[in-house]
Amino acid sequence: MFDAHFILLHVESPAASAAFYANLLGKEPLELSPTFAMFALPSGARLGLWSRHTVEPAATTTGGAAEIAMIAPSLEAVDAVHADWRKRGIAILQEPTDLDFGRTFTARDPDGHRLRVFRPFPEA
Repeated sequence: MFDAHFILLHVESPAASAAFYANLLGKEPLELSPTFAMFALPSGARLGLWSRHTVEPAATTTGGAAEIAMIAPSLEAVDAVHADWRKRGIAILQEPTDLDFGRTFTARDPDGHRLRVFRPFPEA
């Protein structure tokens, strides 16, 4: 069985995307070149931002087809993160709402990749 260690996003500009994620994560990338940037996430996974113009094999899609989902520590934290991201000017696709699995909102990065913050509802 395998374990996922990297999330790779194909981006228009690794430098611009690195600036966005540095602001979002509150940390600088571990690696930054003209074609690639990489961040260490608190989970231990890595977030790679690879130029869609140099990725091999060539990228055939653009952002928005998948999501990076992050669990918030509480239902109230979902709303607090939303307010913080809105203040930062991050594009919000879905306002905080209650869905069948929990409280959630969805934003997007500069390349259209979806970022979901959620907290599952407590077991009844």
